[in-house]
Amino acid sequence: MESNNYQLIDRKADQAAKVKLTIERTLVYIFLIFLTIICLFFFYLLFVNATRSHAEIQSGFTLIPSKHFFENFQKMWNLSGMAPVRKGLWNSFIIASLSSVLTTYFSALTAYGVYAYNFKGKKFVETFILLIMMIPSQVSSVGFLEMCNEMHWTNQYWVLIVPGIAAPATFFYMIQHLRATLPLDLVEASRMDGSSEFMTFNRIVLPIMKPALAVQLIFSFVASWNNLYLPTLLITKTEMKTLPTMLALLRSADFANMDNGLIYMVIFISIFPVMLVYLFLSRAIIKGVTSGSVKG
Repeated sequence: MESNNYQLIDRKADQAAKVKLTIERTLVYIFLIFLTIICLFFFYLLFVNATRSHAEIQSGFTLIPSKHFFENFQKMWNLSGMAPVRKGLWNSFIIASLSSVLTTYFSALTAYGVYAYNFKGKKFVETFILLIMMIPSQVSSVGFLEMCNEMHWTNQYWVLIVPGIAAPATFFYMIQHLRATLPLDLVEASRMDGSSEFMTFNRIVLPIMKPALAVQLIFSFVASWNNLYLPTLLITKTEMKTLPTMLALLRSADFANMDNGLIYMVIFISIFPVMLVYLFLSRAIIKGVTSGSVKG
């Protein structure tokens, strides 16, 4: 009789725990859905404004799309003069793609060198790189701009690509990932098998770092894509301007010539490359985490 009472109490406790767990999960899902709606709301509002004319936008706020989407898209696509958006999209994509790939690769290579090798001053090198991360980019950009002007390096794509290779924050993320995922015994075994250092890095270390590489590619691409400061100062030729620069020019137009429908359309289109890069690389993050990197 007493054992039956204990079993009944245990069942009630299990049921209470299940109910509590269900309530907690429900609250978490409700909160996540709420955050998702908030995030997507602004994208939806951007889409709505991209479908409206300048006069409709000036008239006030609405959640109902209008009928001027293709009209605004055509005006944007055929835009010329000081802001040829089609050329700006291509320029931004080339600069952001090359910059993100080079930044991620060389930051990973630097992190591997500091992590896998024992040399005099190793701790100093790592500390020095991390200290550079604390210096605001605007401080160093002043001297960089003066150097570019004196050496006539303006209006060059590589001026916006190469400096991004020195990325202390990316290096810090990479070396932390290596410490958590790469055993040095694996590197030693590769060396004993006769593999060169670059072959070890490219064929063994990089596959292990796939999730970290994907994350930093996304961050580097977005940072380069949204960069306005340096392109505004270093690029003066219209055909070489990036999309953020052209968008700033459109927004700085006088009130009589401003077209908010066109501006919202440019902003709406400028989001798509970033979203595509994120969707493509997010699959690499999930695949790298779930499948692992060293296969027998």
